[in-house]
Parts: sequence; structure tokens; C-alpha cells
Amino acid sequence: MQRILDPAQIEAFAQRSIPRLRLADPASLFAKRAERLRGLREKHAIGEYLALMASVCEAQHAALAALTAPAADAAADQLAPARERMALAREHGMPLLQATAWPRDARWRAVLSGICRSIAALQGFPPRVGTLCDRLAACDPGLLEQQADRILSRGAGIDIEAAPFVMAALQVYFVHLVSSVAAAEAGDLPAAQLPSARTDIPGLCPLCGSLPVASIVRADAGYRYLHCGLCSTEWHLVRIRCSHCLATEGIRYHFLAGGSEAVRAESCASCRMYRKILYQEKDAAVEPLADDLGSLALDLLMAAEGYQRAGGNPLLWQDPGAEGAH
Repeated sequence: MQRILDPAQIEAFAQRSIPRLRLADPASLFAKRAERLRGLREKHAIGEYLALMASVCEAQHAALAALTAPAADAAADQLAPARERMALAREHGMPLLQATAWPRDARWRAVLSGICRSIAALQGFPPRVGTLCDRLAACDPGLLEQQADRILSRGAGIDIEAAPFVMAALQVYFVHLVSSVAAAEAGDLPAAQLPSARTDIPGLCPLCGSLPVASIVRADAGYRYLHCGLCSTEWHLVRIRCSHCLATEGIRYHFLAGGSEAVRAESCASCRMYRKILYQEKDAAVEPLADDLGSLALDLLMAAEGYQRAGGNPLLWQDPGAEGAH
């Protein structure tokens, strides 16, 4: 007799047999994102902004390369004060490197300054871009730390214009942090099993605790992963399940007529929220942050149908009072 598994059994099996995590590749992450953004800018209503964010990603790539990963022993010494914090996170099923509580050092501000200098030196962008970059490069460290805290916690008082640049620096910092911790922990755990195998907070990155931007169905095995907007870690979630409330009923998929078959919106009738879902088998070059930003017309469709975004894109911020904002 054929046995039919219910969704809970399928998920339990998946957790045992499917790689739960995919860590970002620091050597190519931002370069590939920049390349995708440049490819999407052609004939796009916000093509100029996509080009600006592509340049930001190229500056991120250079900044991350400059943060040379230390040797394993040096990384272990550097992260020694945080080992108790990470052990406690594992014990309680919490994100290993909780971004909102992590003791950042000044390197992230140096990254921000470098990104701003790189963008300010470019030609072809509106003058206000250079003015903004100059302002951020000269900003008081205390104010920058305050903005970083607000952005990471999605709190009030965010400088909307500056937020993509501040977030760009934080992305570089946390991607580097994840790779450094992986190197430091290599003697204890395989890199792919770096964090706890689970967290008790569904829908948040198991490494840094940030929201996913979108999900992506990887072509190599057909598994669906949520993609973190901060550290770019990906973690597995079974398909046909709401990434916000975890409901398995009332899931629908929306797309634009004549649009890319690789980008859809996955909506939930229970919570009335949605996130984009990307299909790598339809387009091998899809990139979660870039394709989410490049499909704003789909967001307009979803808003017209009465759905709200489950999380924003770190490359584009809205007024906190606006629908679908961070």
C-alpha cells in the first residue's frame, strides 16, 4: 500500500536529508549581485537606481576583499570573547551571530567610508548621490552606530536616503564575520554545520537573525532556500509553505503577464503576506536581492491584490509609515 506523508512528516524527513544551510561565497557574492543588477537595468523604469546599486555592490566586493580573512588561529583569538555568546545561542536555539546584539567593531564604519568614497568618485549619477556619500563619510561615529542599530532592528528614525549605503557596509561586515567564524570553528564543526541545526525563531536567518529578502529554488537539487538580506546565508524551507507564518494552506503564486518566469510572488491567504520566489532552473543568473529589486512591478500587482510584503529589500528603503516598509 502506498503511504502518503503529511507536510510535517515531509519537513522532518527534509531536515534529516537536505543541507540545511548554504553559506555565502565571499569571493563572488557581491560581484555576481552587481553583474545581475547591471543586466536588469536595461529598459527598466528604475534603471538608473539599479546602476547605482550595482556600483555599490562593486564597492562592496572590493571592501570585502580588503578584509582579508585571518588564519584560523588568529580568527579564533579574535572571536574568543564571543564564544560564550555563541554557545548560549546554540543552547537556546537562537541565531548564532544575532546582528541586533552583536558587538560591532569600527571596521564596518571604515567599510562604509570606503564605499562612499568609491561612489562619490564615479561620474554619471545625480549630484545628490555625491553629497550623500560625502555626508556619510564625514558623519559622527556615534550617529552612524545609532543608524546601524535602527536599521538592523527595523526601528523608527531610519535615515531612508542613507540606509542602503549603511546596510551595504553592514552586509560586508557580517558576511566577513560569518566567514571568519566558519574558519575559527572549522576544528569543531564542518563549515556547513556551523550554526545550530535549528533555531526556535521561524522565518529568521539562523546565523544573524535577520529577515529573508526572498526565497530561491536552487537548480542543483530543486530545494527551496530563504536568502538572508544581511549576511546572505541561505536556509532550507520546504516548498508550498508560507515563509512568514509557515501556513501550508492557501499558498498561491503570482506573476506578471509577459514577465520573467523565474520570478514569482508566493502569497499566503492566512496572513495576507508575500515574498518573491526565484527559480534558478528558469534563469541560472537569478540573484535574490537583485531580482527582488528588479521586479517592483510585481510588488505593485501584489499591493493591488491586497497583500503586504513580509520583508523589505536592503537596497531600497521606504518611509516606515508606508505599506510594506521595513
